[in-house]
Amino acid sequence: MKIVVCAKFVPDATADRRFRPEDNTVDRAGVDGLLSELDEYAVETALTVKEAGDAEVTVLTVGPEQAADAVKKGLQMGADAGVHVLDDAIHGSDAVATSLILSKALAKLEADLVVFGMGSTDGSMGVVPAMVSERLGLAAVTLGSEVTVDGQTVRIRRDGDTASDTIEGTLPLVLSVSDQANEPRYPSFKGIMAAKKKPVQTWSLADLELSADQVGGSAAWTEVVEVTARPPRTAGTIVTDEDGSGATQLVQFLSTNKFL
Repeated sequence: MKIVVCAKFVPDATADRRFRPEDNTVDRAGVDGLLSELDEYAVETALTVKEAGDAEVTVLTVGPEQAADAVKKGLQMGADAGVHVLDDAIHGSDAVATSLILSKALAKLEADLVVFGMGSTDGSMGVVPAMVSERLGLAAVTLGSEVTVDGQTVRIRRDGDTASDTIEGTLPLVLSVSDQANEPRYPSFKGIMAAKKKPVQTWSLADLELSADQVGGSAAWTEVVEVTARPPRTAGTIVTDEDGSGATQLVQFLSTNKFL
């Protein structure tokens, strides 16, 4: 069975994230980045399925040169191979174009099971799995909390606020998992060293039989027209209770700001 995990390289949420001034797109090259935390659950799901049966796991990413780090992290966790779709024309692509690129790559990889995280930590849209399944003509089950594979049958438990349901599907299948699905493993020293010898392919748009006018900012359905930096936090109000009026001042402050 061929399992492909779609992993995204995203700006580090703890670092100084910013937009490119020339086109208001997210700056992915000039900031620290990493494998999206939510995609680690997808990698762990794929590895768990692999360890329970006969499967090969490939990590697929689309992005700038630094996105190779997302593939590297997946390989260090235990994936067998990686694919990085790298092309300058991809810059500025929206979810629609991203789903097109991924679907072409997945078809080339002949994936049996495609695994996504529940969303990316930068865009937080969560729509790409459904778009990919539509393009590939495959069934999709999203937000899985538990996944088991038995032959050609995939059993997925989905947990809601008040109840859980279990859905069965047949391979090939597109799947996304939630952050409740598992506990992603940390790469071991052995895994980090082994990752250096694992094969990683780099594909361009031409390798996927796509043209530049099908992707990128010019083909996007949405555009960020203006970006304004968040204003710095101002100093708070200090209430000094020297004469017993502190409680009155506090109530007045809460009332004036309509917190009461």
